[in-house]
Amino acid sequence: MPDLLTIPARSGKAAYVAAGQTVRVVNTHGAQVVDTWAFNRRDLREFMSMEHSRAAMLRLMPRVGDTLVTNHRRPILTLTEDTAGGVHDTLIAACDRYRYEGLGCTEYHDNCADNLAAGLWELGLTPPETPSPLNLFMNIPWTADGRVSFDPPVSTPGCHVCLRAEMDLIIAFSACPQDILPINGVARQPTEAHFAIEGAAR
Repeated sequence: MPDLLTIPARSGKAAYVAAGQTVRVVNTHGAQVVDTWAFNRRDLREFMSMEHSRAAMLRLMPRVGDTLVTNHRRPILTLTEDTAGGVHDTLIAACDRYRYEGLGCTEYHDNCADNLAAGLWELGLTPPETPSPLNLFMNIPWTADGRVSFDPPVSTPGCHVCLRAEMDLIIAFSACPQDILPINGVARQPTEAHFAIEGAAR
């Protein structure tokens, strides 16, 4: 099995993935949201899109067997395994400086939008924008009248999801630094997570 790579707490990481390979994302300590993006390796202007994926899946949360699609409505990642209870979010935008200003921060706060940029910068790349991410392990329940809440994760330490690449892509992650709302657990302490790229390209 390939070595696990670290997504440091409050930070971002990106990697190249070939079509047919699988990305295993591990919630190492069990209470960490991992914002996840995927970009077409040949054209970063094509990326995994939550709004297009919801229409393709006809769900608000992906299940095993569901394929997420790009803003060009092409398959990019398929969820092939999920030991995290199936609770992930496709509704909430990546946190950014403006989100933390709205939550009362008067100084810089680490955020997922900047973590995406930093992760891609390590590969010599710049995102054309910050797409809305697939928020792995993020618990955003909703009610019949359309209200949402920001609840602690329901996942357990060591649980994982597997995502199969449907095109040559760049995967990017942020171990979300949110420590004001309880989305990273009641202790509100962001932690590291891990990932591995498995299998051969097709």
